[in-house]
Amino acid sequence: MAVSQTDIDLALRLADAAGAAIRPRFRAEFGLETKEDASPVTLADKEAEAAMRRLLVAERPMDGILGEEEGERVGTSGRQWVLDPIDGTRAFIAGRPIFGTLIALVEDGWPVLGIIDQPILRERWLGVVGRPTTLNGQEARTRRCRDLADALLATTSPALFTDDQLHAFEHVDGAVRSTVLGGDCYNYACLASGHLDVVIEAGLKLHDFAALVPVVEGAGGRMCDWAGDPLHAASNGEVIAAGDPARIEELVEALACRGGH
Repeated sequence: MAVSQTDIDLALRLADAAGAAIRPRFRAEFGLETKEDASPVTLADKEAEAAMRRLLVAERPMDGILGEEEGERVGTSGRQWVLDPIDGTRAFIAGRPIFGTLIALVEDGWPVLGIIDQPILRERWLGVVGRPTTLNGQEARTRRCRDLADALLATTSPALFTDDQLHAFEHVDGAVRSTVLGGDCYNYACLASGHLDVVIEAGLKLHDFAALVPVVEGAGGRMCDWAGDPLHAASNGEVIAAGDPARIEELVEALACRGGH
């Protein structure tokens, strides 16, 4: 089933609803709690996801929903809306506007629509399979990177890698011009707009990466796992994003060096 304009309009309304819930909580009282996995969650996370779910239950009762905070609602249509109300909660609680709301439409396990929405800066990247990615309605494009030695690399935190993954990441870190830390989903948005060249992460769940794939690839980049395979619902959470697809093979090769092997 192709992505329709109705799907796109609904996704944009989901982002509007999440933003309306998040903005009053930013740099204000946000009710911080710690989840079982030791990650932070706020009232803004919960209220934004609840607002999106209300819309989906009312308008798409046959579609599944997978949200970071409220888990899975099984559907019957083969389609699933994948929601991360605040990707980058640590940035949110620190008052840094580099978090984002992630909204994806996944069909039979494959991401076909994605939104990265930064509700404070009011920046919204929209990616749809078969269409160019846009930032606030204007086409977004990745930049070419002729050599890894010229690349600007980003990752949220080296602390999120296992020892083997960190060893592999350091191979790439040593090959690029410079590396920036922090950023969560905002790194992929910056890559889609030509400000970063490579993002490498591990330990991501479907709600962390599903929305990113259509955004990056519709802007001319490529996303895959560390083996070079396309990302889908069963992927293991090891993620590469490259603004220039020509660099993917080198990145996969560098990341194959784990634990000295």
